[in-house]
Amino acid sequence: MSAHNADAVARRWCELLDCSIAGSDHVQVLNAHRVTVRVGDSQVEILQPEGDGYVQDHLAFGRGGPLSIGVSTDDMDGMRRHLSSLGIHGLEIGEQLFLHESALGIAGLSVVITPHVTRESVGLMKNLYEATHLVADAPKAIADIARVFALDAAAFVPIHSDNFGYDGALTLFDASELHRVETIHPFDKQKTMGRFFERFGPSLYMCYGETDDLGGVRERLQALAPGDWTGSDEDNDGLFIHPKALGGVMLGVSRTSHAWTWSGYPERRVPLPGE
Repeated sequence: MSAHNADAVARRWCELLDCSIAGSDHVQVLNAHRVTVRVGDSQVEILQPEGDGYVQDHLAFGRGGPLSIGVSTDDMDGMRRHLSSLGIHGLEIGEQLFLHESALGIAGLSVVITPHVTRESVGLMKNLYEATHLVADAPKAIADIARVFALDAAAFVPIHSDNFGYDGALTLFDASELHRVETIHPFDKQKTMGRFFERFGPSLYMCYGETDDLGGVRERLQALAPGDWTGSDEDNDGLFIHPKALGGVMLGVSRTSHAWTWSGYPERRVPLPGE
């Protein structure tokens, strides 16, 4: 994500979600100061521009917040060869590969690919499993994601919401896991998502994560950001943390396994006691 003050945003993530800061460095090819925060078993990289480059451009456009998604692989060399065969070349950041949307060829979607590392969960979150990607032509973008990342499109889950005004698909990277890009077209311009799309065009909109302690997340928000989240004490399945609280990122939080309800395998949802 991009931010005007990466250190301050990192501290806020830690305050609200009991995260930990893994470190900071300078990313030369992006001309940015980076602070890496451990969120559950995932990581969030917060980038502050130090001059011209993609990060500064992102902030100057007025979005801030989600700049790219992060995915991991056990075979970085194989991934580089595959991408090269498609004519896709990124920017090297140590062991990582940054693919700006202009290189990837998928409007609104930039990606950081990192060698896979298994981590213990840190803080109140268990993981981050989804990024929401808004596009004008969802079928084309979904097919491009399958092609670029060599995914099985048969495992993707169609998704539609009249309530939020969108349709598209969950591009499951592995049918046994929730990890995916939610690539959707916001067709209702009167809804919040539709208004966002009218203003910013193809872009990343929000992300989602799981928690084993929804009550603990709610208590922190009530104490530290009472006006910057949506949910209730009666909702045992999830809540939303507003962009203002997390430096420009909207974060949906669902209790562990509940997201399978709308992800193609509702039988994987673990019932609450007494259900």
